[in-house]
Amino acid sequence: MHTKTAPEGTPPKPVELEEVIIRFAGDSGDGMQLTGTQFSSSTALAGNDIVTLPDYPAEIRAPAGTLAGVSAFQIHFSSFDIHTPGGSPDVLVAMNPAALKLNIPDLKENGILIVNEDAFTKRNLERVGYEENPLDDHSLAAYRTLRVPLTTVTRKALESTSLTPKEKDRSKNFVALGLMYWLYHRSTDATKRWIETKFKARPELVEANLLALKGGLEYARAAEFFQTTYEVPPAPMEPGFYRSVSGNSAMAMGLVAAARRAGITLYQGSYPITPASDILHELSRYKHFDVITFQAEDEIAAVTSAIGASYAGALGITTTSGPGLALKGESLGLALMTELPLVLVDVMRGGPSTGLPTKLEQSDLNIALFGRHGESPLPVIAPATPADCFWSAFEAARLAMKYMTPVIVLSDGYLANGTEPFRIPEVEDLPEVTYHYAEAGEKDFQPYRRDPETLARPWATPGTEGLEHRIGGLEKSNVTGAVDYDPLNHERMVRLREEKVERVAGDVPETEVFGPETADLLVLGWGSTYGAIRGAVNRSLKKGLSVAHAHIRLVNPFPADLETLLGRYRRVLVPELNSGQLAMLIRAHFLIDAVKLNKIQGKPFSVEEIQGRIEELLEVN
Repeated sequence: MHTKTAPEGTPPKPVELEEVIIRFAGDSGDGMQLTGTQFSSSTALAGNDIVTLPDYPAEIRAPAGTLAGVSAFQIHFSSFDIHTPGGSPDVLVAMNPAALKLNIPDLKENGILIVNEDAFTKRNLERVGYEENPLDDHSLAAYRTLRVPLTTVTRKALESTSLTPKEKDRSKNFVALGLMYWLYHRSTDATKRWIETKFKARPELVEANLLALKGGLEYARAAEFFQTTYEVPPAPMEPGFYRSVSGNSAMAMGLVAAARRAGITLYQGSYPITPASDILHELSRYKHFDVITFQAEDEIAAVTSAIGASYAGALGITTTSGPGLALKGESLGLALMTELPLVLVDVMRGGPSTGLPTKLEQSDLNIALFGRHGESPLPVIAPATPADCFWSAFEAARLAMKYMTPVIVLSDGYLANGTEPFRIPEVEDLPEVTYHYAEAGEKDFQPYRRDPETLARPWATPGTEGLEHRIGGLEKSNVTGAVDYDPLNHERMVRLREEKVERVAGDVPETEVFGPETADLLVLGWGSTYGAIRGAVNRSLKKGLSVAHAHIRLVNPFPADLETLLGRYRRVLVPELNSGQLAMLIRAHFLIDAVKLNKIQGKPFSVEEIQGRIEELLEVN
């Protein structure tokens, strides 16, 4: 469903486009994330397919007007199915010289550049190394530059209010938003409702932001260079109810849905860390759905509290990023040894150490697989898109309870903060979630007597009569669960735990292939590279190239059909936002010469980067 209400003062008949990429960029205090989010919401309501990419600085309060303090938000919207936030933007809105300097190299030739000319003062120019004003030296001749005095327009629109000049200036992002609503025929209705709700406790801010939004529309209506406007028709979508979701919000919903489907309490123990913190914030809103959230004092307390919750019969989950995953390693071994269900969500970021806390990297596959001492295999799942975070979280919870094992979900900064439309599923369409609670008074209860299909042990909650048993990190005797140091028993338990994880491979759907079933090249991916790979392969197929795309959600163990699938292609290309972690595993497991394509820049692949490598491997002139 979508609305198509044009903004006030209907502009001339627009030029119709199939897709547009817009990037808002400015200082951290300029409200670019808010501006991008509001434009995204209005665009989703208009029925377009949409993918976003927020990009913000690591410093909480970087010096104003500096390159380190630039915050950006990119939106890709279209009249057809898209998979990425796009590469080079068609439109760049630059609120100051720093935003211009950092982002102008990405703007397409002849792209639209909207700048706040009021911010191009001598001091601001010198702060980022401009010797001359780029608005005057013809260095921007390759772009359609629209100079807008945003600060002046904002103060003029708000002159009737009692706000101070500094307070008025904070609303200039809504003037910029009004300009873009006019330029692309977006409705202002949703943003007006948001302003009235968000600032209802301060009527003067409601008035100011509404006036600023209207000021942007009025300026665009009157300015000669805004008389050419554009419109992107709605995209065809499967019927249903949709909402715009980020990966973190979808992850939270997926975990809640799985717990409700299972009929048990969901407990989250987490320590705040970028970019995973929003999952804790989201889940704290679901307390009426039998969800308990606990903000722990550190990463170890967070994971051990979740293990305790699982021991008590709830589904324990914990969320973190790379540094936190390292700290949780020993506790994961405890959850594995005690064979309790646990879901650990790792929202990956650039590393090592503190690294790039707000930037993208597929950095933690190796530590997820091998970052614990001893033989300690765990299932590892990687969502492909922000909306897929819902299904990956649901699947992780299902597998954790069915197989009585910890499961790791590897999201990342792009998936966590990016948004796209999500079709809300019907409850009856959700997969069944099964587990086995041991019952009170059960005769001859043995805590490690295993289900013959899954090898899962029974889930025995403490305090239940007749279910007393030992718990802890020491090796257990098979079946009885007594502490046992016998060498042969230890090897047997290691093998059993390994086999239990291996059986997960047969509990997932067959790997889907986009493109021909046999070809000269298969592009194999995992995680957030999905969109760029799909776009590159789609373009290559249209050019008649012999290429296909497969994307694996279950990264450990590998899907049962993966070896057969790989054998159908002459060569395999593995694009990753790391130095080649999956490629190394593919080479080791299947003894094939997987070709690596790696990027470690804190940025996602562009479609063009992957398409270029495809053409090189297929020797396209």
